[in-house]
Amino acid sequence: MVLRDLLLGFIRIHILYHAQKEPIYGLDFLQELSRHGYQISPGTLYPIFHNLEAKGYLVAEKQLVAGKIRKYYRTTPKGVQALREAYDKAGELWAEIQDLDLNDRS
Repeated sequence: MVLRDLLLGFIRIHILYHAQKEPIYGLDFLQELSRHGYQISPGTLYPIFHNLEAKGYLVAEKQLVAGKIRKYYRTTPKGVQALREAYDKAGELWAEIQDLDLNDRS
């Protein structure tokens, strides 16, 4: 459960990053996550989108594509600020753990 929670945090950061570069939508984004080694279902991804939207980190825009309504998500200014903070924290963490010897069990 702890590993899953950590990975979901990374997924949220991926979402904010990619949605800041260009609008993203669910099924396409599942493929993007797959490229990075994450295997999650739409039933996991869509609640993350909705939660990030409810908290003001993403904004959704509906578009008609091939006769179907598709929600595209973009990062809001609040989401960009959260992404900056995550970037800073990730840099601090990397500086601390880059010399970690995972084989040392002392």
